[in-house]
Parts: sequence; structure tokens; C-alpha cells
Amino acid sequence: MRQLFFDLDGTLTDPKLGITRCIQYALEGLGEPHQSTDALTWCIGPPLKESFDRLVGPERSSAAVELYRERFAETGLFENEPYAGIHDTLAYLAGQGATLYVASSKPLVFVERILERYELAPFFDGVFGSELDGTRADKSELLEYALAMTGVDVTISTMIGDREHDAIGARRNNLEFVGVLYGYGDREELKTAGAQRLATTHEELQTLLI
Repeated sequence: MRQLFFDLDGTLTDPKLGITRCIQYALEGLGEPHQSTDALTWCIGPPLKESFDRLVGPERSSAAVELYRERFAETGLFENEPYAGIHDTLAYLAGQGATLYVASSKPLVFVERILERYELAPFFDGVFGSELDGTRADKSELLEYALAMTGVDVTISTMIGDREHDAIGARRNNLEFVGVLYGYGDREELKTAGAQRLATTHEELQTLLI
């Protein structure tokens, strides 16, 4: 029986508006120049503090995270939508006997609310995310924790994600990785990070996972 670990942002749902608008809110609060939503899409995937380290410098990144969450907790997390076809894909995989988990760098408290809001929660046997203090925001550490908590056999387990952080985390934990190209990482990024199998569509993803 396959054990499948799914990233959230860029894999299950498209969070572009919520993430980028909350980053804009934080930058405005710190007096930084405005950046367009398209200019901030590179921030979808990496740990939030890592992105703000680059945007405003390490000395102000914690303040930026606080401002971001001020808006995200009430508004930003629901400026989001499941990818078309993802419910059918998850239902198919579960129907084939796979056990499904979520492994996201986003704080668990937000991950759970998003999954409930968009009727994704029933598909998953376990949900893993970071803590608000940044614990387990690194995908390698998160997957190590998720594997320990579930006790699954890594030889029959797969990580599914759209960014290099997902691929690197999988590799460091001896997990197979399947990259999705409908999210925010491109073919070059994922291949460079070690991905050998990529899916453009949900149909391809189903074929690769079962």
C-alpha cells in the first residue's frame, strides 16, 4: 500500500492571492516599496521567514512574519482555492488503497483550517505542519518528523510537491519524489533538486503514484 505525502501550497491548493497580498501588507507595514503579486510568487513554497530574510533582511524578518500573520490569520488563508481536479485525484488514490498525508511548511494551525474549509481534510490520515515559532518549517525536518510519527516504510512512500524544498526534503529522508508542474516550481528547478518524475496534469500524477 502506497504512503503518499502531499505538500499544500502549489500542490493541493493555489494560495497565490493570499500569500502575496499578506506579504504586500507586511512590506507596507515596514515601509518597504510595493511589489506586485507576480513579483512575489517566488515566495510560495519556501519557509516564510526565509522569504522575508531576503525581502527585508534577517534583522526585520521576524517583525515581517508577525505583520504577515496579522492579515493571513483572518483573511489571507482563505484567499486560496483547490486546484481543479484535486478532489477527484485524492479520491482516486484513496480508492486504490493509498494512505494520504499532508506535509506542509505552513503552520499546522493554518493547514488544518485550509483543509477543512475546502473539504480536503477527509482524504488525509494525518496532517503535518510547522509550529508558529518556526519549528519544522524546514521541509527536511518536517518529513523526518512525519515519518517518525507515522512509522511508514520509506520504500513504499512518496512525497509530492511543486518546489525544490519538497524535492530536497524527500531526498534527505530517502523518499521517492514526484514533482507537479502546475504549481510554482518549473521543470528546471525540480530537476536540479533531484526530481526524476514530473506530472503536468492530475491524470499524469495518478499514473505516476499508483
